[in-house]
Amino acid sequence: MKEKTDFYAGSGEAGEGTVYTSMGGDWAEIAKEQAASEDETLVINMGPQHPSTHGVLRLMVECDGETVTKIRPGIGFLHTGIEKNMEYRSWVQGTTFVTRMDYLTPLFNEVAYCLAVERLLGIEDQIPERANDIRILMMELNRISSHLVCIGTGGMEIGALTVMTIGFREREVILDLLEAITGLRMNHAYIRPGGVANDLPETGIAQLRDVISWLEKHLGEYADFCNENPIFKGRMCNVAYQDLSACFALGVTGPMLRSTGYSWDLRKEMPYCGYENYDFDVITWDAPDAYGRFRVRLAEMTESVKILKQCADRLEASTGQPVMVDDPKIGWPAQLAVGPDGQGNSHEHIKAIMGESMEALIHHFKLVTEGFRVPAGQAYVPIESPKGEMACHVVSDGGTKPFRVHMRDPSFNHLQSVPIQCEGGMLADIVVAVGSIDPVMGGVDR
Repeated sequence: MKEKTDFYAGSGEAGEGTVYTSMGGDWAEIAKEQAASEDETLVINMGPQHPSTHGVLRLMVECDGETVTKIRPGIGFLHTGIEKNMEYRSWVQGTTFVTRMDYLTPLFNEVAYCLAVERLLGIEDQIPERANDIRILMMELNRISSHLVCIGTGGMEIGALTVMTIGFREREVILDLLEAITGLRMNHAYIRPGGVANDLPETGIAQLRDVISWLEKHLGEYADFCNENPIFKGRMCNVAYQDLSACFALGVTGPMLRSTGYSWDLRKEMPYCGYENYDFDVITWDAPDAYGRFRVRLAEMTESVKILKQCADRLEASTGQPVMVDDPKIGWPAQLAVGPDGQGNSHEHIKAIMGESMEALIHHFKLVTEGFRVPAGQAYVPIESPKGEMACHVVSDGGTKPFRVHMRDPSFNHLQSVPIQCEGGMLADIVVAVGSIDPVMGGVDR
């Protein structure tokens, strides 16, 4: 319906122009009234179920012909209440919640959360080196798989279907390895406060080297298909332009920021998990548009493969070393090992806590059911996710559950960029712009 005032506005806020509020059944009325007006502005409600948006995102678009005059993103259609739910779960159970936020980068969610909890616990310098190497391994595998989805779906949206099919081909290879290590393809809950849930399987290093060989063989195909393709460049170059000053003003990080030529990567600037021990380059580009972001992501996958090779060598040399902090009051679940059927705890673990030590059984029971206590305080830890700076702010009141957990998800911040990238451009370029931002609504509506 048409409203003279916007009842969603705050006190003292005045509406600019006509305010339309659609409650679902009155969209035809709004369209009819707009059609009878003197101007020829077309109002398009793109989403929240549009097939070319990355999740349930709503875009409210005003067009003059095919030129976008105004665009506003609408969020909140996928709200999960994850952050609030975590206030009623133990610190370890929090990993099973955060991993489900940005479902394309689950391992980064877990790492950011666990690093913040470890800072409150004061055990950052006690994390075993092998656990940190495994964390880096998992994050770089996840970085490649996330970029593959961005490049693949972005290509599909402009008609480059082959880019999508080969993108998901490589992603399946990575997800197979993640499943072999964690037991799940996605939503792993594998990174735990104090380390990781379990060590690599016996065949883990061999599988990792096979994945590295596969990626080295096939990642070059994306450059062959796209880099100098005139149709691809015609749809991507000078589209969704956002320069460095606009990135600073809107809190934009990650590939979008680095496509402006600004070399900012938290793995180099503020190293965590031992990234300072790895050799890799920070990728930048000289064109802050959709094409520049594509080239940054493409080159970053090659750098991630370089890191994976170093991980393989380091993990091979540290075989048998611990993967959880040496503190039985924190290391949950204690000495976990996967059973011979690929599920549950190993026979050795069950035998130890069920048949050899009543104290171990009691301790295990209390640790799993009640959880450990975290000293009162707060911590904020940022990391470099595939989409940009992801951070976790954790507040503890000294209990066994978080008092507050808040995630700084880059997709949430970057959706502010939709108007600056799209207004003045063509209607057909909206999908290219949103695809180049690479938002995932699971991270936005948490």
